[in-house]
Amino acid sequence: MTKDIKNFKKFREKMNKIILDTDDKNIKRFFALDNRIYENGALDKKTKELIGLVASTVLRCNDCILYHLDQCYQEKLTDEELYEAINVALIVGGSITIPHIRYIFEMWEQFKKS
Repeated sequence: MTKDIKNFKKFREKMNKIILDTDDKNIKRFFALDNRIYENGALDKKTKELIGLVASTVLRCNDCILYHLDQCYQEKLTDEELYEAINVALIVGGSITIPHIRYIFEMWEQFKKS
């Protein structure tokens, strides 16, 4: 795993701990719901993570993109599945998503090399 991905995971884990240590009930509820939403249900986890990846691309959030891309990688996403999801993001989000699609390709290559 590359330094960029490791740093992202380390930072995310550190900051989530700090946030959750505030012991704010609403924050904890939101984080718990966020975790539960991506569990297997009528849709499997991989499909839900792909939906998250598409939404994150359309919303142009690279941190969210990297998180969902990592989850997709863990779920054994294929290149072809990724490309189809990216096509959905591109058609919904338009050309403004292209820089974020470049980022997806860059990070996906790093995941595959890890």
